Amino acid sequence: MADLDITTIDHGSTKTHLVHTAYVNWVILQSDDGVTLVDGGYPGHAGAVAESLRRVGSDLAEVQAALLTHAHVDHLGGLAQIGRTRSFPVYADPAEVPHARRDYLEQADASTIAPIAYRPRVMRWLQGVVRLGALDKAGIGDAQPLGDLSALPGAPVAVPAHGHTRGHSAFLAGDGEVLISGDSLISGHPTTKRRGPQCLDHVFTHDVPANEAAVATLADLDAVVLMPGHGPMLCGRMETFVAQALGS
Repeated sequence: MADLDITTIDHGSTKTHLVHTAYVNWVILQSDDGVTLVDGGYPGHAGAVAESLRRVGSDLAEVQAALLTHAHVDHLGGLAQIGRTRSFPVYADPAEVPHARRDYLEQADASTIAPIAYRPRVMRWLQGVVRLGALDKAGIGDAQPLGDLSALPGAPVAVPAHGHTRGHSAFLAGDGEVLISGDSLISGHPTTKRRGPQCLDHVFTHDVPANEAAVATLADLDAVVLMPGHGPMLCGRMETFVAQALGS
């Protein structure tokens, strides 16, 4: 079982939980009506997703829906595994739905990682993620496009952040207090010793200029909590985080 570090922001009627692991994060939006999951880790994290729900006083039966920031295996894989035995809708940005369904696959592979594979941190990361199912190419065949999410537990709001993948999405939660940034803006990654607001290494990103442009728009948000797809939670102004990530 993965080591789980859960950080909770209590909004009164709802709670937003960041589930942090050594390799990737996911988020639990919890209210009296149930749970919305945002991402679900690698295929090997399916059991850890269930355990994280138990730790916040919930379970898989309370999941009303799942949202994908994007369809890379480290964010989709756990949900795909869970979906084999549990039924709940999975939503993604309309541009990301074909990726989630695996009409095409748009993520780093041996050829794109090769230029940095010699680095010790990258080699250790590769060994770990392969054990978690990084080579699994299964998708979610019934993934659906995002619509009005206000009725879901946590009432998330989608924020288009295309670039890391062509249909990457961030989400606001807690009445805009929390930004769930996926991989558009992160705070750490096993392949680098750098910590703090940053963008992923270019080898992991589909369209680097588009991602940087999307990250720049996040500076206008009023959120004061950043829950990234990789790395620990950060508290502060999005404008400051964006400036640090983009080096401006």
